[in-house]
Amino acid sequence: MTLYLKELTPFAQGGNRQCFVHPDNPNRCIKVRRPDFTLEDCRRKKGFPKNLKPLSSFDDNLEEFKVITDLHKMIGGDLFSHIYQCFGFVETDLGAGLETELVLDDDGRISLSLKQYIWEYGYSDACKKAVADLIGFWEHNLIPSRDILTHNVLVQQGAHQDIKRLVVIDGLGSASAIPFQIFPTFVKKRAVSNKVERFKYRIDEFVAKCESGKAPSKVGMLNYR
Repeated sequence: MTLYLKELTPFAQGGNRQCFVHPDNPNRCIKVRRPDFTLEDCRRKKGFPKNLKPLSSFDDNLEEFKVITDLHKMIGGDLFSHIYQCFGFVETDLGAGLETELVLDDDGRISLSLKQYIWEYGYSDACKKAVADLIGFWEHNLIPSRDILTHNVLVQQGAHQDIKRLVVIDGLGSASAIPFQIFPTFVKKRAVSNKVERFKYRIDEFVAKCESGKAPSKVGMLNYR
């Protein structure tokens, strides 16, 4: 069955993909390639020698599905305390779509990114604790990732605007041509630690900009909340 997305408005858009609420299931998200930025465009942009890699290596949906599936086999259900569930691929009129959990607050609205949450609510003690919990999970399980960006982390809130959990929704997997899992543990720890330190630096930098009154970019911001 083909899902028809072309006439729908994505609720979010990143550098490579668009995100839609599943037309038949309001608890799920469909991620598709941006029509105006194809895999060929992505490969062309990389330049030599990365542009020699096969097209499939530039497919974020495929990479994400593989990484989450592999991590689930190793970690089990605890994985989904900080990474969203992934249900496989569906056919859409915008190409193959990756069907995932749609992270929602208890009031039914799509959860804010950490970037938008800090901008609107500040970097509260509760938010700092939630960030510490996420970092602890990342380091304990040695999660392979690109840079952890504040607009790729969602803050799921409870009925009283309490923070239930932080969920990473993009940037999983290693940029290395060598599979992350075959590296020695000390190398994996160092790689994860570097990502975590950059994440903390980005948060501190963003908080400082917010406190100075500088409005953030629209990337990762939901306009209708």
